[in-house]
Amino acid sequence: MATPKPPMAKSSGTDHAAVHSALRTLDVEASGVAAISAALKSDLGTPFTAAAEMIRNAKGRLIVTGLGKSGHIGRKIAATFASTGTPAFFVHAAEASHGDLGMITADDVILAMSWSGEQPEMKNLINYAARFSIPLIAMTAHKASTLSKAADVQLTLPKAREACPHNLAPTTSSLMMLALGDALAIALLEGRGFTSTDFSVLHPGGKLGALLKYARDLMHTGDAVPLKPQGTKMSDALVEMTSKGFGCVGIVDARGHIIGIVTDGDLRRHMLRSDLMTASVDEIMTRNPKTVGRDTLAGEALEMLNAAKITALIVTDAKKPVGIIHLHDLLRAGVA
Repeated sequence: MATPKPPMAKSSGTDHAAVHSALRTLDVEASGVAAISAALKSDLGTPFTAAAEMIRNAKGRLIVTGLGKSGHIGRKIAATFASTGTPAFFVHAAEASHGDLGMITADDVILAMSWSGEQPEMKNLINYAARFSIPLIAMTAHKASTLSKAADVQLTLPKAREACPHNLAPTTSSLMMLALGDALAIALLEGRGFTSTDFSVLHPGGKLGALLKYARDLMHTGDAVPLKPQGTKMSDALVEMTSKGFGCVGIVDARGHIIGIVTDGDLRRHMLRSDLMTASVDEIMTRNPKTVGRDTLAGEALEMLNAAKITALIVTDAKKPVGIIHLHDLLRAGVA
């Protein structure tokens, strides 16, 4: 007797309402980010530039501070600054009054985040900045607030409605602060000419670190590289392919330059030739094969392999093969 199938779940009006709510939330939050873009094209542009210059010229670090939802956003922004070439860390505004002010020096710049600009916990930090002439940047939505008035630079966010239907829970406002903080971090990154090489120094771990490794870090070298000279018989080339295990063999000319490659695909395309094993590699090889330099990023190498639908790349230096990198090497390194 057949086992009865469980009844199919039916879509409910509640499900539809949840999606409608999500779409409304995203629309409201997107309008907040759009408002920042508009503000940057007008009144916010000048103080934004001033804030970027103040942080860039600081002898010390950027101190990001806040509390509540602004504090959570501040932690993320500080991490983004630090990972993109601007030394930064987060100091909780409340903890600052209980000894953490000692983390801030006269060489630093403070970025204080508060939507209202009126948290009493900010008072001691504002006084500390004034006492030791520490530059203060305020990110707030209220230009007339205590925090904004005390700051050297005011990043005044445009007013926006929260996605919360009661206009209470910090949602749109949190996203706007995050967006403006990210914009400031990237402006400094680009202004400093921060490169992918610099990025790799600060991101050695995880998949991102793997993507920022170089071909030279992952390639096989020396006798492990399958190579044969131009004019080699296919029988000898096949032995080289089989013994090295990369499914290919690079072909070099008299100068040692890579001029072709014989792959498993080439063998399949010519397998009906009765003279395949006695033929020259010159007749079978794919000319001008795809190669990478030793300083190619692992992520770029992976893109090349995927785009060309191949599994290995010869690594060259001045057209001479110096290594080989296989898709499996990238997988083991965590690139893919």
